[in-house]
Amino acid sequence: MNADIIPLTGELLGLDLINTRARSGADSIDHLATPDSLRAWVALEVERLGEFGGDALAKVTQADLALIRSLRECASQLVDQVRHGKAPSDTSLRELNQTLSAAPVHLELRWGGSSMAAEPRRTGSVIADLAAHLAEAVAFVLTDPGVRTIRKCEAEDCTMLFLPASNRRRWCAAARCGNRMRVARYYQRHKDS
Repeated sequence: MNADIIPLTGELLGLDLINTRARSGADSIDHLATPDSLRAWVALEVERLGEFGGDALAKVTQADLALIRSLRECASQLVDQVRHGKAPSDTSLRELNQTLSAAPVHLELRWGGSSMAAEPRRTGSVIADLAAHLAEAVAFVLTDPGVRTIRKCEAEDCTMLFLPASNRRRWCAAARCGNRMRVARYYQRHKDS
């Protein structure tokens, strides 16, 4: 993970996955470039991906990382197509469905001292479980009624996607691009004076 640029988090998890590939000026940034960067991103998403933290991803290989990056590419294509009202490509849809089915889910009962609780459990490798969890998050984005309101940040050098809570939101994050764009406009106005 580029130490200077922290990935945008806090959107729907499926969008956070897509947003792990970004731009800063002319530089491309891949927050999933290495197994360490994948672990760092999962740590940032601890509230939603806590089960994959700690030692769970200690032995991530380049092949494992390639699966997650392929899922990200597939998610990016699908979200872009659907948010613009286009039919998704059969290839991307098939790939997402394969990722979802690679780690089947079953319920596991646990006694909580005074009552039973049923928790979903996946039966696959840790990376297949993570990929399936992320694929479900992408499926949630794609089936959300607001999918067509997903926006790309208006900063010219930003590629982040977000689901706006208000029609007035224009940037991925005020502190990230909003301030930068306001300062640039201010500078331009005063430079021309």
